[in-house]
Amino acid sequence: MSWRIKVPATTANLGAGFDSIGVALDLYLFIKVSPSDEWAFVSHSKHLTEVPKGKENFIYQIAEKVATRYGKQTLPPCHVELFSDIPLARGLGSSATAIAVGIEIANLLLELNLSERDKVQIATEIEGHPDNVAPAIIGGAVIGHYEDVVDYVKLDLENISFVAVIPEFELKTKDARQVLPDTFSYADAVRASSVANVTTAALVKQDWALLGRMMAQEHFHEPYRKKLIPHYDAVKALVNDDAHGIYISGAGPTLMILIDEVIAEKQLHYWRKTMPEHEWLVLKPVNIGIEVVDGY
Repeated sequence: MSWRIKVPATTANLGAGFDSIGVALDLYLFIKVSPSDEWAFVSHSKHLTEVPKGKENFIYQIAEKVATRYGKQTLPPCHVELFSDIPLARGLGSSATAIAVGIEIANLLLELNLSERDKVQIATEIEGHPDNVAPAIIGGAVIGHYEDVVDYVKLDLENISFVAVIPEFELKTKDARQVLPDTFSYADAVRASSVANVTTAALVKQDWALLGRMMAQEHFHEPYRKKLIPHYDAVKALVNDDAHGIYISGAGPTLMILIDEVIAEKQLHYWRKTMPEHEWLVLKPVNIGIEVVDGY
């Protein structure tokens, strides 16, 4: 009984798809799970330098929630090794990948035979919205709605790149949510919703130029969160002529550039030279979510 599990990072919102649209990207959390006398977590990643070593680990706590949900009293102890390329608290779905892994560990250890929909439902109940957890589990671009039951549509994406501009500082989702308004006027809600509707249609058609124009007109969160991201205006000014669109990835502080791959590769050296204080990664969407391989 041993497994290797691989789960992709995600980028969420894509502008106006607030709490409802996410895309899986080719940046990964890898873990190895093997039998042990007690629960133990060991990190081999610079992004996970101080992970809790035992049952206080977030991944174990998710697995325990799933076990309790299905009436199971104990989880067979395991030794879990973590290898992550995903920076924490940067708006790239690090918590969503941990949730997906915790669900999968419980599914494997307890032989629950959970369906894809079961996993997405459980993950969304834990996270509160499907935008990050759904693509981490099933891959692709996922458009979802959650109100007791999660409903979602998956799209496979191709012929587009996402350039992540990752700063050194973290931004907790809780802090990013505190700056959002409690209410919208009816007129503002209609305007924001119309942008979100066209955002979804553009994503379905893979009309990247239209999607980029909608990103520039987002009303739900970027006007409020951009003040938490000091490099917001500078990055936009630097890349705007080359990009289809630019948006805050998840709660931030990572900015994501929607761009053609050829242009991204051509401009990457210049961008890195101009703003070396940030990490610049060219990422591609992936249409496969969490993967499990038996044995090592």
